[in-house]
Amino acid sequence: MRFENKTILISGSGRGIGRAIAISFAQEGARVCINYRSDKESAQETLNMLEGSGHFLHQCDIADPGAVQKMVQACINKFDQLDILVNNAAVHQHHPIHNTSYEKWQGEWRRSIDTNLLGSANLTFCAAQHMIERESGRIIFVSSRGAFRGEPDQPAYGASKGAINSFGQSMAMALGPYGIGVGIVAPGFVETDMVSDLLASEKGEKIRGQSPFNRVAKPEEVANAVLYLADPKSLWSSGAIIDVNGASYFR
Repeated sequence: MRFENKTILISGSGRGIGRAIAISFAQEGARVCINYRSDKESAQETLNMLEGSGHFLHQCDIADPGAVQKMVQACINKFDQLDILVNNAAVHQHHPIHNTSYEKWQGEWRRSIDTNLLGSANLTFCAAQHMIERESGRIIFVSSRGAFRGEPDQPAYGASKGAINSFGQSMAMALGPYGIGVGIVAPGFVETDMVSDLLASEKGEKIRGQSPFNRVAKPEEVANAVLYLADPKSLWSSGAIIDVNGASYFR
């Protein structure tokens, strides 16, 4: 098992991509800290799906810097170590510039930056302090195809993910001297319960048609890329951005 006796903290892991990442790490022997913001029932379902023992839940809105610090410390206190951080949590809402009020426009930008960028930055800072002391660790970011392709209906989300790519590569350079690897996964459209209605609608065919495979990604396919970057044998991929979009976009 690649991650036996390793402790993993995954933000936003109560459902969707985060759930698939948690399940995959647990299958490989890891102890998983599942972070959720508000949906405890869904997070508990994820916990019940994990193989092995020692896993636990922690409620935290990563937009709250103080709560982030407490969550990382709680994870370290429980296991005396934190080996891998996966920055997965993100928010997004439609706010196209042509029909969004100025008030909503500002609100969506603040929400996206506070959670997607600053939340991940703060989690990274807190986890990195522990990893620097141990001179080992991995930090993985879940970005998005939208960071490159653009997100016309939710530009704050696309911009926050573009910033995550830059921040992640900055951290790869800053943390390399301490033996800490950093990686970034950039998925395209992913089949989760949050978009099931959209994929079942008339727009679903067009979305699937973006890829020559005529489908969207499964959450497990994103998880595979995350585990690759977290693998001890993948250190020399530090700083890499892996596209997981089924050839729907090239950069």
